[in-house]
Amino acid sequence: MEEISIEDAFVDLYCEEEEDPAWTTCDDCKAEYYETGTDGKALCRHVKTTVYNVSHQLVFQPQETPVGVVESYIMISCTRDETLQETTEINNSAEISNLPNKNSFEGETKKQKTELQSLLKSLGLEQYYREKLSLSKILQIDEKTMTDDPGTCKSNVPLYFLKKLMMVNVTARTVNLPADSICDDASENADCNFEDLFDSQNDAEVFNPLDVITALFLCSDGFVQQELALKMSMCQFSVPLLLPNCDTKQSTLMLWAMRDIVKKYRPPDLSASKGFKEERIVLSELPMISFVRLGECSLSKSEILNKLLSNSQQYHDTFVHHNMECGDSPRKISDGLTEITWYLPCGNKNMDIFSQPVAIANLRGDFTLHETQYSFLCQTSAAVFVFFDQLEPECKLLTNKNHKAKIFLVGNQKSKSFNPDVLKKIANKLNLTTDNIIIKTKKSNDADFLKRLRTTVSSVLTNPGLKMSIEQMADIAHELGISIDEDSPECQAGKKNADAITAEIEDTFKFKEKQFPLQGQIWKELTFLEKEEFRLRKVGSEDIEKYKSNLKIKKEEQRRKQNSHAMSGFMSCFVSAISSKERGYFLKWMRMNLDNLSRIKLSGLRELYKEKCKNSENKNEIKEIDKQLSSSSLGVEHFFREMGQIYEASLYLPETDPSRQQLQHLPRLCAQLLLDGFPLELVDGEASNIPLRWVSDVLSQLNDLVSPKNKILVVTVLGVQSTGKSTLLNTMFGVQFAVSSGRCTRGAFMLLIKVSEDFKKDLNCDFVLIIDTEGLKSPELAQLDNSHEHDNELATLVVGLSDVTIINIAMENSTEMKDILQIVVHAFLRMKEVGKKPKCQFVHQNVSDVSAHEKNLRDRKLLLEQLNEMTQAAAKMEKKEENKNFTDVMEYNPDTGNCYIPGLWNGNPPMAPVNVGYSETVYELKKNIIQLLGKCESTSNNILEFREWINSLWTAVKHENFIFSFRNSLVADAYMMLCTEYNKWEWEFKKVMYTWVTNAETRISNFGTVAAKTTISELREYITELKSEATTELTKWETMMLDNLNKYFEQPEGHVYLVEGYREEFSNSIKSLRRQTESSLIIQLTAAADIKQGMEELSKIEATYIQKIEKAVCALIDECRKKQVKMTDKELDESFDKMWAETLNTLSFSAQQTSNIFTSVSHQLRTNISLKGSHACELLSERRLQDCGLETFTYKTKGNTDKITQKVKGWLSWTGLLKAKQEIAESIISACNDRVGDKIMRRTNYHDTYIQEILHIIDERLYKADVDTDIEFEVSLKQHICGFAAREFQKMHENFIHENDPYRRLQMNKEKFCVDFKDVFNERDQCQKKAEEFTDQCLKPAVEDFVYRHLGFDIVDEMLTREEFSNRMSFQFSILLDLISKSDFQSFHSYICSYEHYVKVWISDRIKETFSSNSTLCEFEERHLQSCIDRINAAIKKAKAEKTDSLKTFAEHICKELGDKLVISQIALDAFMVLNKADQDQFAHWLNECVMEMTEALRKKFGPIKFETKLTHLHVKPQNELFNRVIGCGKQCPFCKISCDAGGAAHTEHFAALHRPNGLGRVRWGDSKKLSTDICSSAVISNMRFRCSDTNNEYHPYKDYRKIYPDWKIQPDVSLEASDYWKYVMMKYNKEFAEAYDAKPADIPASWKTITEEQAKESLKKSFNIK
Repeated sequence: MEEISIEDAFVDLYCEEEEDPAWTTCDDCKAEYYETGTDGKALCRHVKTTVYNVSHQLVFQPQETPVGVVESYIMISCTRDETLQETTEINNSAEISNLPNKNSFEGETKKQKTELQSLLKSLGLEQYYREKLSLSKILQIDEKTMTDDPGTCKSNVPLYFLKKLMMVNVTARTVNLPADSICDDASENADCNFEDLFDSQNDAEVFNPLDVITALFLCSDGFVQQELALKMSMCQFSVPLLLPNCDTKQSTLMLWAMRDIVKKYRPPDLSASKGFKEERIVLSELPMISFVRLGECSLSKSEILNKLLSNSQQYHDTFVHHNMECGDSPRKISDGLTEITWYLPCGNKNMDIFSQPVAIANLRGDFTLHETQYSFLCQTSAAVFVFFDQLEPECKLLTNKNHKAKIFLVGNQKSKSFNPDVLKKIANKLNLTTDNIIIKTKKSNDADFLKRLRTTVSSVLTNPGLKMSIEQMADIAHELGISIDEDSPECQAGKKNADAITAEIEDTFKFKEKQFPLQGQIWKELTFLEKEEFRLRKVGSEDIEKYKSNLKIKKEEQRRKQNSHAMSGFMSCFVSAISSKERGYFLKWMRMNLDNLSRIKLSGLRELYKEKCKNSENKNEIKEIDKQLSSSSLGVEHFFREMGQIYEASLYLPETDPSRQQLQHLPRLCAQLLLDGFPLELVDGEASNIPLRWVSDVLSQLNDLVSPKNKILVVTVLGVQSTGKSTLLNTMFGVQFAVSSGRCTRGAFMLLIKVSEDFKKDLNCDFVLIIDTEGLKSPELAQLDNSHEHDNELATLVVGLSDVTIINIAMENSTEMKDILQIVVHAFLRMKEVGKKPKCQFVHQNVSDVSAHEKNLRDRKLLLEQLNEMTQAAAKMEKKEENKNFTDVMEYNPDTGNCYIPGLWNGNPPMAPVNVGYSETVYELKKNIIQLLGKCESTSNNILEFREWINSLWTAVKHENFIFSFRNSLVADAYMMLCTEYNKWEWEFKKVMYTWVTNAETRISNFGTVAAKTTISELREYITELKSEATTELTKWETMMLDNLNKYFEQPEGHVYLVEGYREEFSNSIKSLRRQTESSLIIQLTAAADIKQGMEELSKIEATYIQKIEKAVCALIDECRKKQVKMTDKELDESFDKMWAETLNTLSFSAQQTSNIFTSVSHQLRTNISLKGSHACELLSERRLQDCGLETFTYKTKGNTDKITQKVKGWLSWTGLLKAKQEIAESIISACNDRVGDKIMRRTNYHDTYIQEILHIIDERLYKADVDTDIEFEVSLKQHICGFAAREFQKMHENFIHENDPYRRLQMNKEKFCVDFKDVFNERDQCQKKAEEFTDQCLKPAVEDFVYRHLGFDIVDEMLTREEFSNRMSFQFSILLDLISKSDFQSFHSYICSYEHYVKVWISDRIKETFSSNSTLCEFEERHLQSCIDRINAAIKKAKAEKTDSLKTFAEHICKELGDKLVISQIALDAFMVLNKADQDQFAHWLNECVMEMTEALRKKFGPIKFETKLTHLHVKPQNELFNRVIGCGKQCPFCKISCDAGGAAHTEHFAALHRPNGLGRVRWGDSKKLSTDICSSAVISNMRFRCSDTNNEYHPYKDYRKIYPDWKIQPDVSLEASDYWKYVMMKYNKEFAEAYDAKPADIPASWKTITEEQAKESLKKSFNIK
């Protein structure tokens, strides 16, 4: 049709009837069609859209014209400039819009369009007619998955059919809604008319199952059609052979749809040998017998066919027929549908209906109305059976003699329209004998009729004449103008690409060897090397690190070998094909072609195997055939496996290498395929390994493709080989894991199923990942030594990855069940220990009794007993014997955790349909599993975390001891977050309690003075009250911290369940912190009270003296005034001096006695040492304490040095032991000196608690020391430290006595009293001076003290905002990173040998660095200063408002108001009150002024003071607080001396993120004296042994180190590169360390020498899990 220009005024076209046109070929696509256009060219049905601007009239030609139907042309009028849009598409009806006569046009075309369109609309499939249904759509998990109720909506019917069919449920064709959803309530019509009994029970619209099936096939893409055909075939339903489209009157041969159907059967010639034939049904050359109907027929053709194909014992509805539910509903779109099914023999004469395989075709509707289909059947069938009631003598179709098929007539004599004469006439025309005519006579019953029909069919099969495969039928279809589904361009392109590869394959075994070199022996060798790196089984006596270095070199060599192979042409074709848009078709063709090849190869090998087994002498040949049987399988997974290896090998090339860059897109390709629903190999079953980088990168790309919708849940199946695991998953989720013969799953495959948007909130995920695994205890692997190990690895991996694990077991085989359970229990036990909580569902297959659940109560009890037994055995092997029962390991309910599934087949294959009980039970299991998934605390919330679990689980699986080898960055993250949170709570608790105790000390200091707020008069009573208050406060905060901990573990984020095992440890740490703090508080309160009591006595004496002096001064004033002579200042001074001397003579001064602190300290030391036994006390008596601590401490041994040498830990030399002890001593001395210095800074009196603290520090440090410390060492160290401390405390005590001596203090105040005397005598105004005095003597010291009391915590708070102080791990990472950046040996040496000292200095430097050039400290000082000033001003204001009667009361009110914040010296206050005659209001005015001046003065004072000086004044030393926070428990690794990284004080297990070569901890080889390069994280997985004092100097296996050091958990490196940091350090400073340790340099392994500083830093990040 051409566009009509506006000049054409009118166009008239008149058409006449035409004969059927001849074949015409389309110029564009060369396809042949019956129809032609007006120009004589072929009318081809391409998709095309043309817009016509028509001025007057236009002739429209209908799109399709059926063959043999006269074309009619319709005149359409259009008004000027209106637009007509015509759309033409194959199999689709035209849409016409904006036509003025639209209604009349629709009326003409209504008959052609309405039926299909209205049905699709009713079924809710309208949108899918154009946008076809895809597999991802029908397989997605939605809310309908969880319900059996199809609802009341008609559009649910096809979805309900699909859901059931995908689960291979033979009731799927019962497609209509339940009667109660569309019928009125019967009870309301109980009294209805009797005539209603004879009416239809249901007048509502019901759908014929064939219409639903036809509609679904029309609305589905090629992959869904293939899936529908396969599942229908499994249900033994007939499958569409020719699919009609009632709109276009065009049929389609469903060749592609049936391509995936594979059938197994036993033809007669294989009966004796018990062999079988297995092939794709479309390739099988079988005779086809077709059944058609002429006109209306009283016999139900389809029902008769069902009986024909069924045994009398087991009837099955293969074809839908009139007497099925809804089978009598009028067909709307399925007339012309030709279905096909197959009868396949099982080889048993008594059971087989036909001994030969046969295809049965069934044409729906009157064949005279479907000539094309009938012609097709006549040309492809061996025989056509025509069912009739009434024959027409002129029926040309029937009497056509050109048909290849034999014609058989089947009539019913009982029919009124049956005419024997016409039958004879037709029979003569067709030359039919009586054998070709089957009449159901009036006397014969159904059985007789069927027997005759079977006999006739059997006779045809004996000499079929024509055998043809469905693939061969395509040529005939083309001739008849029947389209073929396989002819689509995508399908053909996919086939072409697949054939290009598979056509060249002759021998699958040789093809794999030649074309897949990377996955052959090289990959297996790499697998061995990888596992050996972790297991070190063959290290022998060789140096471990050298051995590991050699393994690494060998690995690199294998990768070089892989890279030396160029990508084969076949692999290039494969990669190119999966990159194209038709990749789906390509992969399907590949899979089918490869299966066909493998099937042929395996069939031949099996025959050969059977032949060779007859002769027992052929053992070697049998072994070779056996090997080939295992290796001949060739599937798409082998291509992907090679692709993965090519990618992994390329990563060993330089980043700039073009070969590497060209392969970077491969993971994304694979990720897209995974998203499209193709399975991806996770575990390579042949090499028993995971290509980690390949799988990781594919998952990373998948995450990029779906983000942010990347949450997943994982379901896995485990069980014995060939117990139907893959079939179970396929049935449950409608997926297609390989289940064909000889194609047992090897390794593990994962497949992604989408969750619908409306169901995501219920499941809390976007995808469900299904993992199918190879069978445990497989016979192929049973011959290998490590088969049990392989099974354990696989089970551990998949259980670890799963949220729900389905365990397929067979109750009948108890030995096998025990083996499986043992493997499974091991896996679950391991998961419990690493924080995973997978849920478990046991599935018992082939249990069909309805009472199975009840009857198997005893079996379930037995199963639980077995599980408990296995748990105890596994726990013993895994060294986790606290697990006694299976329920200790995981949540398992014997009643709900078991599912009994009947057998898969209902009858004897190959003709048995799937058992409906199987489908329904699997569906119940599916619902249960989805409910379990909904309750999951998923361990892999998203794809990236799932990837991390794969990496960490597989790395741990490679070690023999999984539990102690498992390290996972998610677990490490969760642990670090928990530590960080705990540190915050701990610091908050410490701050609050420090503030409380500071406040309490202030109140104790002010007790008994005017500043005291309490009404209690007895100090001891007040202390008791404070202790009670402390207990309340401690309990409150302890409860708060425990609540925080519980809330932390209740939160959904942060993977808290992964660290559930640490909850108890942190709970104990909180309780321990409370106990320690309580003990410390009691000591502080007691010391403060005792010191206060001592001060009180001095204050009372001083107060008495001041009163007497004041009295004497007042008397002197009176005396001078009586003279009534004006006295000069000199005369007044003389009078005052005279009075002062006389008054002091009257006072009885008793000199303050100083205590002998050495005596007190000696007593405390003896009490401490007495617990160590009499020998310790004897040693203590040998030296006077006064003689100790005068010189630098040097440890000297006493007694036999040989005996002591035996106690050397590790492999320390004699001098090494001395050095180690000396370093421990120096570390303890340093800590104790710091504590003594802190006490002296406070300038208080000595108290016994001070030396008790010192002794506690020594005991604690000695307990933690990792070198055996004898009693001589302990006594001499304690004497040294106590001698030094006693000397310092003696000085402190004497200074305190001197400073607080009443006589001295009186003399110090003499000048002040004299000035006050003169002021009073001369009646001068004292207000300003007294205000200054009060400010300087009482307020200023108190304010300064307050600032320094609180500044320390501010500094700590500020430092804690830095990442390095958030937890132990971050701190270690920061300090090690700083060390390597310095490139200074001395720093490393100091860090290793004087760890605590180095850390303290490092922290101090960090603090100085932060605050030295920072205004933050000034802000802190200002804040505290301002808070004090605000409080003082408020106190003055309040005192003024109270209108006191004297200045003394006024001052006392101010002090009382400040009593809980500032410590105001009572002595200074007493001195201030002497001769104070100032005016109260004036005093208050001047006091305000003085406070302002004091504020400025303090600001100026604080400003210039150096930060280091300020640090010495602080009550809380920030460096000590930070040190205590990051130093942890202080325990060191027994081998390499690295510090423990565990958080919380009460942890029961020590661990370190990064171990180092033992040589850095001074370990050397006994003979050569060379430093050792062994790293304990490698040694503990080797077969090496060690000896030390803890093993009584006897050799002990490293693997069992926990028997000697049960509280240490030494994990292997998180990766093989993790220890690169310390390897680099030792390599760089080998000579320096040897010299420092008095040893010979180590023999550095070759691979260490290649490590760069950057690699060392990267390894540090990996070890500490720093992103």
